[in-house]
Amino acid sequence: MNLLRDWKSLPSAARGGAVSIGNFDGVHQGHARLVAQLTAQARRLGGPAVVFTFEPHPVRLLRPDSAPPPLTWIDRKAELLGELGVDWVFAYPTDQALLNKSARAFFEEIVCGRLQAQALVEGPNFFFGHDRLGTVDVLRQFCAEAQLHLEIMQPLRLDGELVSSSRIRQLIQLGAMAEAARLLTQPYRIRGMVTHGAGRGATIGFPTANLAAVDTLIPAAGVYAGLAYVAGERYAAAINIGPNPTFGDPQQKIEVHLLDLQRSLYGQPLEVDFSARLRDIQAFAGVEALQTQLAQDVLAARQLAVPRLA
Repeated sequence: MNLLRDWKSLPSAARGGAVSIGNFDGVHQGHARLVAQLTAQARRLGGPAVVFTFEPHPVRLLRPDSAPPPLTWIDRKAELLGELGVDWVFAYPTDQALLNKSARAFFEEIVCGRLQAQALVEGPNFFFGHDRLGTVDVLRQFCAEAQLHLEIMQPLRLDGELVSSSRIRQLIQLGAMAEAARLLTQPYRIRGMVTHGAGRGATIGFPTANLAAVDTLIPAAGVYAGLAYVAGERYAAAINIGPNPTFGDPQQKIEVHLLDLQRSLYGQPLEVDFSARLRDIQAFAGVEALQTQLAQDVLAARQLAVPRLA
């Protein structure tokens, strides 16, 4: 999979194939179903499967105060799409010039001109162009005029409910990580930089990496099991999100205890997957009670990590 960010680097190999335009936030099972049709169309044409997405999401320019936190950063999004079979991801640098383009100009300049698309695959709620005036019906008209094949995919439902980025966001805000993972194509992941914390974890036998500068949605407060990724290696991890009431510390933090890793990670990037929520944040009567519970958390995290580390 190749990630591109400007037209100057768009090679001929990325043109003339099947294209899907959208945000693909989280890359969930509904997106996977759409991508399966995209790659099928690309094989039929003998061309590339291309996703055209936006960086940042247009709503961050149009209505920044109401923009929800994203579920994925662009490199992660491209990685997940590549795992589904996408050949090229073009992350268009969203600006006012793009937002001002009419639906006709967007279609002619970008879809037909730059990408030279031979087929389009979209969902039923697709909009494009200035003020979102380009509806699916408008797209059908443009594609018919340009003799461009169009597939409109129906939304995916699991257990009778629509699979969507909004639904997944709600689950993550509740800490329901296993349920969110079922709708996603991979367990939910965040990233950040390891910074200095209070250092209490190391003094009681459970050193943690304090994660800062997280640029995606942070799950609800609680203790979680997951995997941590650092310097190309994977480790089972127990993750604490929230305050430390046992020590009277109200500050909201993300603390990651990497099992079987002893070295310092200060100043390094760290990524963390969430497998399951283990428990609520709670205050303990003392350090010994906290240590007993942390040992149980670590054991649970290790057991949940075994199948994924095998």
